[in-house]
Amino acid sequence: MNSMDRFGIWVVVILSVAQSSFGFYLPGSYPHKYEIGDYLNVKVNSLTSIETELPFTYYSLPFCKPSEGIKDSAENLGELLMGDRIENSPYRFKMFKNESEIFLCQTDKLSADSFKLLKKRIDEMYQVNPMLDNLPAIRYSKKDGYVLRWTGYPVGIKVQGVYYVFNHLKFKVLVHKYEEAANVARVMGTGDAAEVIPTIGKKNADDVPGYMVVGFEVVPCSFAHNGDSTKKLKMYERYTTPIKCDSISVSMSVKEGQSIVFSYEVSFEESDIKWPSRWDAYLKMEGSKVHWFSILNSLMVITFLAGIVLVIFLRTVRRDLTRYEELDKEAQAQMNEELSGWKLVVGDVFRAPSNPSLLCVMVGDGVQILGMAVVTILFAALGFMSPASRGTLITGMLFFYMILGIAAGYVAVRLWRTIGCGEHRGWMSVAWKAACFFPGIAFLILTTLNFLLWGSHSTGAIPFSLFVILLLLWFCISVPLTLIGGYFGAKAPHIEFPVRTNQIPREIPAQKYPSWLLVLGAGTLPFGTLFIELFFIMSSIWMGRVYYVFGFLLVVLILLVVVCAEVSLVLTYMHLCVEDYKWWWKSFFASGSVAIYIFIYSINYLVFDLKSLSGPVSATLYLGYSLFMVLAIMLATGTIGFLSSFWFVHYLFSSVKLD
Repeated sequence: MNSMDRFGIWVVVILSVAQSSFGFYLPGSYPHKYEIGDYLNVKVNSLTSIETELPFTYYSLPFCKPSEGIKDSAENLGELLMGDRIENSPYRFKMFKNESEIFLCQTDKLSADSFKLLKKRIDEMYQVNPMLDNLPAIRYSKKDGYVLRWTGYPVGIKVQGVYYVFNHLKFKVLVHKYEEAANVARVMGTGDAAEVIPTIGKKNADDVPGYMVVGFEVVPCSFAHNGDSTKKLKMYERYTTPIKCDSISVSMSVKEGQSIVFSYEVSFEESDIKWPSRWDAYLKMEGSKVHWFSILNSLMVITFLAGIVLVIFLRTVRRDLTRYEELDKEAQAQMNEELSGWKLVVGDVFRAPSNPSLLCVMVGDGVQILGMAVVTILFAALGFMSPASRGTLITGMLFFYMILGIAAGYVAVRLWRTIGCGEHRGWMSVAWKAACFFPGIAFLILTTLNFLLWGSHSTGAIPFSLFVILLLLWFCISVPLTLIGGYFGAKAPHIEFPVRTNQIPREIPAQKYPSWLLVLGAGTLPFGTLFIELFFIMSSIWMGRVYYVFGFLLVVLILLVVVCAEVSLVLTYMHLCVEDYKWWWKSFFASGSVAIYIFIYSINYLVFDLKSLSGPVSATLYLGYSLFMVLAIMLATGTIGFLSSFWFVHYLFSSVKLD
């Protein structure tokens, strides 16, 4: 094979990988080929409820257990942190073989505790979440002429004071004829394409009909089996009498001391849905006009603020600077005596703020969080973190956050040296604080919430082994990288201030209105750019809906960055015009105050949208996670405001030649 042939093959490989990368699925996530008669095993995820937000393992309730024993599926870090516990189940099918009246098992007689727990889970509207070939079971229901889609099915239902359990499941599996594997697999001859590469003396595997799973539907039914006739039946044997699955009526009531018989049926249907489109049923975009309205709303706010910034720069600052530069020295000296507004604070504008190390640490952590958000959302928008790959979003966020510890340390230490006019002392302390400030607060909040989850025996609780792993990731990767970034920040030249700072601080004139009121009010504009998108994000987190419009989210994030920068810049200029030179912290909280409004919105969402949320534990979890989210948003948005204001003040006073 000559060099040109090799080059051509590698071009095909690279193009194929690029094509799969920019598709909706991660490279390497290939369709699975099932031949007729192959076994398909159903898995089950944790039981979930929007009433409590506390997930529990599937086998915490008296369901049938697989004969080979309960086994956990391979999970990533993100899945464990989200509370997912995917386990095997006794439900199994044969490809393209319709089966009905399949007996699964008859449970032991319900004890008082089991009966009480089952009733509690039915009251709390817990859902069972089966999965087949990584697809969650989808359930359709009609209401007021509309077709509603749900994932999973309820454990049971309460009718007129009587509890009924859904003990018979009617599955429908949609399949599509298997198509050839990706070209990259053919070229490279990997194991993923072994079944499509013909070998001499063997029958081509493509001649064997095969199918891919492209849909998984479930209809739950409550059917009263005859307990006596099932005693001699073994798992997967056929039930003696026909089972009529009617999702409207219920008949299997739950009683203490009574066993429950479980059964199922399955039918296969060939579908036109292709494998890359099989998630469309779950991700049907609803409310796209609302997303566009959110972006247009943000653009209007940005245009309004950009107009104000333009006026400040062109009509005010530029006019003053041009007029000043045109004067001769004598006129400049006379003008210096008649200075007003921001020009009066030239000797104090770069005076060190109170708690400078804390400001440096918060800005450094804000850069880390903002960088993590931008990179993660960008990768998600490109399709690298689709809902098909569970836990990859959380795993990706952790990975990018740890790597960007270098940026946090660098920014925090360099800002510290800039405020200290090049002083090296204390940079190691600032780097350590940057490495431990936000992660320490997050660890405190999550540990407190984890004790509540442990007490409730929820799968949402982080296992102790995972706790140790997170601590090791923090101290063995994140902290060293932050210290390395701090070292580079200490070696980098500090930013020199364009004017000298007076030894005696200038007195700030009395203001008509307290400055903090203006700072708090400034947060309303950034909040206005994201509150619509915030509803969809909150619904995804707390209502079990799938959020996947990361393209919209990326646009909203960019608009938010612009609005935060403009708001902080305008507010800093207003403070300087009234001779208030303490702009450091105010520029941070001018844009960071959006977090206050997000927290208020979170409480509003709890009261009006999560009205069914029951129990103090659930409410505490909600508020705890909201506080954690708000803290991260405050650091990120505050950093945007501070850095834009720092640039503005530095540019403004570097253009003025005042003694």
